[in-house]
Amino acid sequence: MQDGRIAVVIEDDADIRELVATVLEQAGFDTYSADTGTEGVDLVRRHGPLVTTLDVSMPGIDGFETAKRIRAVSDTYIVMLTARTEEIDAVAGLQSGADDYLTKPFRPRELRARIEAMLRRPRQIRTEVAPTGTTPEHSGGPGAGASSPPTPAMGGGANAGSAWLDHHGLALHPQMRIVNLHGAELDLTRSEFDILHALLEGGRRVISKADLALMLRGETYLGSTAYITEQDERAIEVHVANLRRKLGERPAQPRWIETVRGVGYRLTAA
Repeated sequence: MQDGRIAVVIEDDADIRELVATVLEQAGFDTYSADTGTEGVDLVRRHGPLVTTLDVSMPGIDGFETAKRIRAVSDTYIVMLTARTEEIDAVAGLQSGADDYLTKPFRPRELRARIEAMLRRPRQIRTEVAPTGTTPEHSGGPGAGASSPPTPAMGGGANAGSAWLDHHGLALHPQMRIVNLHGAELDLTRSEFDILHALLEGGRRVISKADLALMLRGETYLGSTAYITEQDERAIEVHVANLRRKLGERPAQPRWIETVRGVGYRLTAA
């Protein structure tokens, strides 16, 4: 097994649990399995997995509550697996902290592809923020004294001589994976951060839901030739809705993210 390639499988159906574990082992993971949410949370605490798969309908605590408890103690990638297809379940799953959502029956090849795509994206890393005028390398590292968030230069899009992207008081640093809103740091999921990053870089260019879904998979934008499911686009809508909620933005009066009906999203005018 590759170093650090640990996965936890939480599934009450023994056949599916064995199938998912086999798929992950073939992908190079060392796997640990549980048939209840409580036991699964304990496995995540003990083993610190890179990936966790999670069934929604389980006895005891369900997958949504299990995901919340896992997210409170770990930044493991979470893929929810369920036979349900209603939109409310996709919304609840992603709001619980899941990174992706796959409905049963699924093809083992699709599960493996989704997981490998997630692994190409950066994990959310919480770091000490350097004081204004210093770089992270000179901030003293973990354990250094408390510091104030760096102050980005203001202006639309990317700033000359700065890695910050900003728009109307919203500032994002791609390398440090930090987002500030009027100086206060926001707590975003990986998907929310990556979508916001794409929109800030794109400016007034419209980015389709399909292109955003591909970006979250770690794939190149392929336009209409790519295979994107209705579930993929629905997941993007959920991520954007959650992002807007954290920004305190109303879709009818957007300050940062403008919906282009029937197409996708873009940044509001400067």
